[in-house]
Amino acid sequence: MPKIIENVREQLLAVAKKQIGERGYANTTIRSVAGECGLAVGTVYNYFKSKDMLIASFVVEDWNRYLSELRKSDLADPRTALRTIYDTLICFSEQHNPLFSDPDAAKVFSAVFTERHKTLRSQISELILPLCGNDDAGFTAEFVAESLLSWTVAGKDFDSIFNILIKILK
Repeated sequence: MPKIIENVREQLLAVAKKQIGERGYANTTIRSVAGECGLAVGTVYNYFKSKDMLIASFVVEDWNRYLSELRKSDLADPRTALRTIYDTLICFSEQHNPLFSDPDAAKVFSAVFTERHKTLRSQISELILPLCGNDDAGFTAEFVAESLLSWTVAGKDFDSIFNILIKILK
């Protein structure tokens, strides 16, 4: 009789995320994740076709949770909206800093970075669009989204960038 394990996918994602934080990208393997979960390597491949898909899955799922919370937030006030988005980006980047700052991971994921960055910028600009008061609101929202992403990565303090952003939005 086959062994029935509940929440296998979630368990695999949690262990992979933990191992990335503890061991880094290069030392996290399908074999190490399977072993810690008490599963055969082949079982992991039933859920994820590669280590990179396993890792990308937990990053995307985490971002989708953050994005869902952002979409539920009251973003009518520009300062509150921009602060909420900024704080969310900081939390997300801090949560995944072991992966984002890993040079081995950067080599592997650099090929998909541009496309994923475009998607992220677009999702953020959708939240910013209602705040735009000028004739070219679509461009402005994209520009502010890109600025927030860049300044978040650069470690800029929100209060130091808010006045710049609010001028752009008008």
